[in-house]
Amino acid sequence: MAGLVLLGGLYVFLGGHRSARRHVASFVAALLVLGVALNGPLHNLSDTYLFSAHMAQHLLLTLVFPPLLLYGTPGSVVRKLLRPRWVMGLGRFVTRPLPAAILFTAPIVGWHVPALYEAALRNHNLHIVQHLVFLTTAVIMWWPVLSPVPELPRLPHLLQMLYLFLLGIPMSITGALITLSDRVLYPFYAAAPRVGGLSPLDDQQIGGLLMWVLGGLMLWIVMTVIWFRYSVWDERGDAETGVPVEAYGNAEVGTRNAESQGGGRS
Repeated sequence: MAGLVLLGGLYVFLGGHRSARRHVASFVAALLVLGVALNGPLHNLSDTYLFSAHMAQHLLLTLVFPPLLLYGTPGSVVRKLLRPRWVMGLGRFVTRPLPAAILFTAPIVGWHVPALYEAALRNHNLHIVQHLVFLTTAVIMWWPVLSPVPELPRLPHLLQMLYLFLLGIPMSITGALITLSDRVLYPFYAAAPRVGGLSPLDDQQIGGLLMWVLGGLMLWIVMTVIWFRYSVWDERGDAETGVPVEAYGNAEVGTRNAESQGGGRS
């Protein structure tokens, strides 16, 4: 809860609350999703009883919270965070599609290796690290699709869809392997008190299906939205040249101001 308060306070301090209502609403929704995922019944079920609840928690942290956060954060706020030269340099590297995809995929696959997953369940501090890694790498993964600033640009619309499609493959394979396993992979949940009459194997299969099917469906929904946005820009004749600056929302204000100042000096 302290983290939620700090994140919301930083947003207000940097002026995010003065952006368009839809952006503020998206940021508030991101905080609510993070609160639901890491506190209350879902958190208790995932940490103590059900692998499937843990998988639902991870989907919220990686596929719901980050896009809401990025859409809700205006370019003016992001630019303040990018002012240090080293931050901008690092951002330009990690938000490229290939590094962003690797940074997201490696932890998603690696943390579901039984030994690492068990270690995180049995060590609270390591579990916190796991969630922080998921949150950080997921925000980076979504950046080529929902970047708030053209300085760290989005991919063209068609490449966004290809990017998300390819990203979904390792996650789907991991989910399928978990679902189709004929033995319990995570002893922590095998020894946990039963909830809802689910056997450990049934619980594991439901969790794997959430990752395999629901996770893939969520990415396909985003790809569908991107397709319709692409159609809008295509009608205007600028879809093939990249994402138009106005697609960044409030980000174009700073860009245009900078261009006008540059023009005035010249």
